[in-house]
Amino acid sequence: MSKLSTPATAGSTTADAAGHAPAQFLTFWLGEEVFGMDIRSVREIIQCGPMTALPLMPGFVRGVINLRGAVVPVIDLNARFGRAPAAIGKKSCIVIFDTVKSGERTELGLLVDSVSEVIKIAADQIEPAPDFGGAVRRDFIRGMGKVGPRFIILIEPDRALDVHEMAGLCESAQSALEA
Repeated sequence: MSKLSTPATAGSTTADAAGHAPAQFLTFWLGEEVFGMDIRSVREIIQCGPMTALPLMPGFVRGVINLRGAVVPVIDLNARFGRAPAAIGKKSCIVIFDTVKSGERTELGLLVDSVSEVIKIAADQIEPAPDFGGAVRRDFIRGMGKVGPRFIILIEPDRALDVHEMAGLCESAQSALEA
């Protein structure tokens, strides 16, 4: 998987025309698509290693890892987005990030195919998420970053990986098994 090429406007270190500094995004690959998330929520990137699977979890919860003595759930972002579960390869890694909901901080890991780079995208280079008329959820997309000829799907991790919503999915999976 190749690195992204960033044009001068996307990688500029000066403020954009509106006076806002460009935001920095960690970019990563899921299959053939490039995604990004605000670098401020990323704590670290670690090599993919052994995970302990948990019973009665939905398919997107790959398991938990021991991160310096802390139990950290690992979410398979491919599966979370309705795709086939990720196959672990040589470049697979786990992005450790913080999510906040109702003032509660939670540390999660995201299993991704590979991490690409940190890029800067000016506010005027971010388009709103496409509108599909309410038939498709788009609340987890912060926007579409324009970088050269490509779009980078900028995710909103506090919404895409809402621990309360994911817990509800776990409860639904358990109820379905008990029925």
